[in-house]
Amino acid sequence: MSASPSLTTVENRLEQYKSLLLPRLIEERMLNLLRQNKISKWFAGIGQEAISVGIGLSAEPEDYILPMHRNLGVFTTRKVPLYPLFCQLLGKEDGFTSGRDRSFHMGIPEKNIVGMISHLAATMPIADGLALAKKLKGESQAVFSFCGDGATSEGDFHEALNLAGVWKLPVIFVIENNGYGLSTPVEEQFGCENLVDRAVGYGLEGIQVDGNDLDAVMDAAARAREFALTGRPVLMEAITFRMRGHEEASGTFYIPDNLFAEWGKRDPIESFEKKLLEESSIPDKRNIENIRTELINSFSDDLNRALDAPEPEFNKEKETADASFIRSGIGSVNLKTENSVSRSERVERRFIDALQYALRQAFEEDDNFLLLGQDIAEYGGVFKVSEGFLERFGKDRIRNTPIIESGAIGAAIGLSLEGFKPVVEMQFADFISCGFNQIINNLSKGRYRWMPPMNVTIRAPHGAGVGAGPFHSQSPESWFMQHPGLRILIPSSVEDAQNMLYSALFDPNPVLFFEHKKLYRSLKEQVPEQCRATPLDQAKILKTGKDLTIVTYGLGVHWTAEAVKTFESEEAAEVEIVDLRSLAPIDWETVEKSVRKTGKVLLVQEPSNTMGPMSELSAGISEKCFEFLDAPIRRCSSLDTPIPFNKNLESGYLAEKRVLDNLKHLWGY
Repeated sequence: MSASPSLTTVENRLEQYKSLLLPRLIEERMLNLLRQNKISKWFAGIGQEAISVGIGLSAEPEDYILPMHRNLGVFTTRKVPLYPLFCQLLGKEDGFTSGRDRSFHMGIPEKNIVGMISHLAATMPIADGLALAKKLKGESQAVFSFCGDGATSEGDFHEALNLAGVWKLPVIFVIENNGYGLSTPVEEQFGCENLVDRAVGYGLEGIQVDGNDLDAVMDAAARAREFALTGRPVLMEAITFRMRGHEEASGTFYIPDNLFAEWGKRDPIESFEKKLLEESSIPDKRNIENIRTELINSFSDDLNRALDAPEPEFNKEKETADASFIRSGIGSVNLKTENSVSRSERVERRFIDALQYALRQAFEEDDNFLLLGQDIAEYGGVFKVSEGFLERFGKDRIRNTPIIESGAIGAAIGLSLEGFKPVVEMQFADFISCGFNQIINNLSKGRYRWMPPMNVTIRAPHGAGVGAGPFHSQSPESWFMQHPGLRILIPSSVEDAQNMLYSALFDPNPVLFFEHKKLYRSLKEQVPEQCRATPLDQAKILKTGKDLTIVTYGLGVHWTAEAVKTFESEEAAEVEIVDLRSLAPIDWETVEKSVRKTGKVLLVQEPSNTMGPMSELSAGISEKCFEFLDAPIRRCSSLDTPIPFNKNLESGYLAEKRVLDNLKHLWGY
């Protein structure tokens, strides 16, 4: 907290002053380095130090803090080692992201700091997940999450506040209202008188504080923490002013000069110095100069060392490995394997039963699993996959969320950072677009930047053929294929649905698990009673053949199976069917082996033709197997139109009825 019992009042006040002054002195040096072209960009927090330092001094070491651009004071009050911090700011190898990200875009798990990304408010739902984790563990820790006034217009801000209010989380959202979002003044950003007024609408406590008064910030932070730990999350608005540009290159020409004069008189450091002189905590102004010299000396060696530190060297293998998957995930977990499950113990299950059983078995084996989603508790989900789970596992683990796809995924990230294994159910895969930012910019890039492995599974019912129209029928799997770090899995059989989901749940990588709605209740198989581990990056040869290869996945497997029966009954040909099962990573070894054997390949997918998954397969096969091809690669896809509602129109849209014609065309080449 703010005062150490081992120090006198005077000593504590001097320590507070040093904590306030240190980030200012570092920033002044950074601005000099910027002018010397030794750093590329700087987001100055000059004039706003009291907020970062006040929160840093008031929070317990075990509390999480999620800072933003202008919160150097959080890092210095948390005693983050300065050499790697300076290396981070300079983009050097010894920085926290090894030069892969800039500025304060990093986290330091051992200091309970979770770093920002450029997309404003995107870490606020993560704060909810961290706070929920603390609450579920029964730990008396809070979470402080920063944002600026501009970020309060973002959807993640509102989703995070709403979820915190509904779940009564121990979280404090700190708005640094400095008057401008880059160049846009606050009167053009929101219509309410004060941002803190929004607290009541979400069931939060609201606290407004003078953000330039260190004592006031510390007092407000302490009160906010008490509220949060009693189940009353807090929205805290700190009123301050940005004395420099959004970043140095943007300048301040758009800000009236009189505001600088007015706020210059309220400089947090000068104001605190005046207090200390009045209290006699500092005898006279000469002591201030001595303290400044002492602090400059305290970081100069580390900064000079960082300036001379090596630049990162590009290593293709390391870069791609750190951006991809942890390959040993399944083998490192004590899962039931094929050898431990008797093949004689078989039961009949539908596709949806297999998914439900996989979830149930995993949840029974590991108490760290939680299910988040809309209507997944009492209602059991719109497709009833989680029916009965609330009674079996309790409300702490089976958690309804508001309609907040981004907020739910962000909360899952926070939970995973605390060791939980969250499963997020998208009501329909179409709605995953509302969580795109969290998936692409937090989940996908996390381990490459600084995060530990994140066990987050996102289940998404996808696909057409059920007359659900353009917003409940999409197959968005290809949207995510270009983003390393995400597993994309799509089972086509009941046994794969059961075993792939079970294995995915324990995998330490983020997984997007797409489940075809049309298969839920239409597909039945005899399967092992118990789920077992299965490799998640291997395709399957469903039918061997020597004359022609079909590569497909999901519902396309069933389309091709029917088409091949007719084709082979009419033609003297043997078709090989490859079920990809995984779109990221793609099992190129299996695909190449089949194409090289047959010389002809038809690629079948449900999504529209342009930029669907089979565009990548076509390009890859061209590169890897061109000399083995006896005919051009052929794609069979749905039309480049939205998915229509009327079943006659939908039938014409889908690729299903064109598979046989494409087979014949390819065979006749």
